[in-house]
Amino acid sequence: MPAAPPNRTALVGLQRVELLEGLEPAELEKLSAQLTWRRISAGERVISRDAADRSVYLVVGGRVQVGAFSAAGKQVTYKEIEAGDLFGELAAIDGRARSADVIALEDSLLASMTPATFRALLLAHEAVCDRVMQRLTRSVREMTERVFELSTLGVRNRVHAELLRLARQGSIAGNEARIEPAPRHGDIANRVSTYREQVTRELSLLASQGVIAREEHCLVVRDITLLERMVEDVRRLP
Repeated sequence: MPAAPPNRTALVGLQRVELLEGLEPAELEKLSAQLTWRRISAGERVISRDAADRSVYLVVGGRVQVGAFSAAGKQVTYKEIEAGDLFGELAAIDGRARSADVIALEDSLLASMTPATFRALLLAHEAVCDRVMQRLTRSVREMTERVFELSTLGVRNRVHAELLRLARQGSIAGNEARIEPAPRHGDIANRVSTYREQVTRELSLLASQGVIAREEHCLVVRDITLLERMVEDVRRLP
């Protein structure tokens, strides 16, 4: 349902969105008035694949999951998007249909802007435009890497590669990373095109080797260097 949070809440939330970093409070206030605000409950679908909507969504609070479902009902998970990030820019840029479904993983606060507002923002702020270009470039590189992994690596190695990707996105201290909240085995399976039972088996093996450990609400990668070496050694094989 549409929501209109207090102005202070809106501004504080927008200040945490990486895309808008450096914009003056007056500019954020003006932008806030052009946004459509929505509060989404956990489990609720935000947008559907092939939907006519072309807006760009800012995740002001909460967390969402981007993925798709095959005709047979199999789920493929692309990524999770945390507060401070965004989604939907591809449809806003090229005007084509959505390429994925987005579902809220937590109760979330979203702010959407029309393609016209998004384009005006890019034209008015060079730094914002640069961040979008960097974001698109990063997405292409990540997708290329995933295609390579799915085409050339076995299940064990794909699980290792996904775990390393999550570790690099987590909280890193020295040679250790904390992934919080701990990823569900089914979600990892959806990302690497395998079954939950296979993910559970591989993670149990890594735990027995001391590479990872499960704590109350997070998964700890105790040796990032070793995990990196496990992934890179396989990629270098002829």
